[in-house]
Amino acid sequence: MALQDLSAIAGDWLKSLEIASSTGDTTSFVSHFLSDWVDQRALSGQEKIRGFLSEVVDGKPRIEHSGLCDFKLDDHTVNAPSPFKLPGPQGIEGVRGAFHFTITKPAALGRGFFRLTQDADGKWKALTLFTNMQDLVGYEESLADQHGLYEGRKITWEEDVDARFRAIEADPTVLIVGGGQSGLMTAARLCRLGIRALVIERNARVGDSWRQRCDLQVPEPHAAYSLRSQFQCVSSSFYKRLGTNLQTVLYSRYPHASSTFPKYIPKGKVANFLDSYAVDHELCIWLSSSVQSTPVYDSSSGRWTVEVQRGDRTVFLNPKHVVLATGSGSPRIPIWNGMDEFQGALYHSDFHKDAEQFRGKRVVVVGAGNASADICQDFVAHGAAEVTMVQRSATCVVSSSTAEQTHFKSPFPDGTPIDEYDFHANSMPLAFLLQLNLSGGVQHMKMLDKELHEGLSKVGFNLTWELSPGSGEVGFEGFVLNRLTAGTMLDIGCGKLIIEGRVKIKQGQDISHLDKDGSRSKTDPSFQQITGNEPIMKTARTLLGNEITEHLPPKVWGLDSEGELNQTYRPSGHPGLWFAVGGFSVSRFFSKHLGLQILARELGIA
Repeated sequence: MALQDLSAIAGDWLKSLEIASSTGDTTSFVSHFLSDWVDQRALSGQEKIRGFLSEVVDGKPRIEHSGLCDFKLDDHTVNAPSPFKLPGPQGIEGVRGAFHFTITKPAALGRGFFRLTQDADGKWKALTLFTNMQDLVGYEESLADQHGLYEGRKITWEEDVDARFRAIEADPTVLIVGGGQSGLMTAARLCRLGIRALVIERNARVGDSWRQRCDLQVPEPHAAYSLRSQFQCVSSSFYKRLGTNLQTVLYSRYPHASSTFPKYIPKGKVANFLDSYAVDHELCIWLSSSVQSTPVYDSSSGRWTVEVQRGDRTVFLNPKHVVLATGSGSPRIPIWNGMDEFQGALYHSDFHKDAEQFRGKRVVVVGAGNASADICQDFVAHGAAEVTMVQRSATCVVSSSTAEQTHFKSPFPDGTPIDEYDFHANSMPLAFLLQLNLSGGVQHMKMLDKELHEGLSKVGFNLTWELSPGSGEVGFEGFVLNRLTAGTMLDIGCGKLIIEGRVKIKQGQDISHLDKDGSRSKTDPSFQQITGNEPIMKTARTLLGNEITEHLPPKVWGLDSEGELNQTYRPSGHPGLWFAVGGFSVSRFFSKHLGLQILARELGIA
C-alpha cells in the first residue's frame, strides 16, 4: 500500500473521529471502533467504551467534559502512518500512526496512537487507540538550558544550584524514597515540571544498588553478559544496551556505539552512569539516609511527617507526597527445620559475593529462576564439586538470543529519539498484548527455542508458559507484567549447563530439613538458598505500617481488571502516596504520568 494511501486512510478516520468528539456524539465516536475494540484501559467492546464516554463528570458526559479537539495527524516522525501486521494465526494487519490533540478541560496537550484494520464490510475501524496527556497548558515540561548565558546574571552556577537545593531541603513537595533508576528518573521528571523533589538513598553512593551486585564469572564468553536487568532481575551483573539505547535513562542516552559503552554494559558502568546522571541533572539527594519511623499523614494539612536518619542526624520532613521507589521487594527468607544447627553457609542470593570459597564443595541452590541460574553458573565457573538446582515449580525459559530477536529489536532506525520509541511501545494495551500471546505469539517464541526446551525437558527440568495451570500460555511477557519476572529464566548459558549435567536438577521438591552436617541434603556443609523476593506491598507495610497499608489495594505491579499496572505511577489508594516501580523503560515513560498527576494536584485541578 502506497504511503499516500496510508496517510489518506488515517487522515479520513481521524477527521471523522474529531467531529464525533468535538460534537459530543458518543454513538458516532464509538462507531469508529471494531466491536471488540480495546483501549489502554482494556475496555473491550463498544458497550464498555460507550459507558465510559457517557459517565457524567461535573454535570456533563465525559466526552463533552474533556473536549478533545484539534486532531492532527503526525506525519513528520517515525510514528507517521505505516502498515502493521500483528503476530498470530489471525494475521491482523492494517494502518498505524500517531496524532496530536488538545484537551479542553483541563487545558492540556495530548498525543494518541491508533491501529486501524478493516471490518467485515471493508470499513476502516480502530483495533486499538491509545491517548496520552503530554503537558498541562502553561505548565509544560521545561527543556530549556537552566544555566545558559543571559543578561543580568549575578550568581554563579554553583550558587544557583546551592540555593535551589536549600529550598528543596527546607520544604520538599515530594519525598522520593530510593535513589535507584526509578527514583532518579522520577526526580528528574519532577524537576523539569517545576516540582521540588528530594531523594533519600540508604547507600553511600548513587548507583550502589547496581555496584554491589555480585561479580559473576560464567563458563562461556557470551554468557557473561545479561539481558535480564531490563526486567529487574536483581542478580544480573551486566546490562544489555541495544543499538538504539532502548534501556537508557530519561533525558540522557548512553554514549552511542563507543568502545567504553559496548552493547553489553557491566554493572559497575551502569552504576557510574547513574551517579553522573544525578550530578548532571542536579538532583537533590541525601545519601546514607533512610526513613527512621513510620510516616504519619495529616489529612487536614495534606502533608506527611517523615523522620529521616541522615547519617548521624535525625531530620523531620513534611512533604505533600511520598514516592516509594524501593525496588522489587526485600529478600524472602524461608524457615526450614535445622537451620539453626546447620554448619555450612546459608544465605539469600542478594548476598552472594564469592563463589570461590565453595571450590571443591557440593552446593545446593533452591529455586530455578534468573538469580539461581546466574549463581549456578558462577559456582560451576569457580570449580564447585557439584552444583544442584532445586526446582520447586515449573519455569518459563527464554534464551537471550530469542529475547533479543522478539523483544529488543527496535522498529525504528538507530538514533531515533527515545521518546518516539517509548510512545510507540506503550501504545499497545497490555492486556491485548497478552491476548496476542495466547493466540499464537508464544508458539513462535517456543519454536525459536525448541532445541533448548527439548534438552531441558529430557533432563527433568519442568517448563511452563502459563501463570497457572490451564490459564493459557501468556509467555515471558505474562510473567514480566504480572510477577516482575518471578518464575522465569532468561537463559544466558545455564540451560546448557543443565543439559550437560554440570548443573543437576531436583525437580518438584522443596527443602524439609537441614542436617547439622548437611548429610540429608547430600551436601558438604555449604548451602545457598535462593527464594526470590517478598511482594512489594509487604516491603511497603514494613515501612508504612498497617494503618496506612490497610487503605491500599493488596498488590503493587501486575495487571488489574482494566489492564493497567497495579498502583504503579498512579494513585495508590492513599492520599499523597505513590509507587515508582519497574525497569528503565517503565520508569522513563510512566514518570511523566506520575509527574502530571502530582502537578495537577498542586494546581488544584485534580
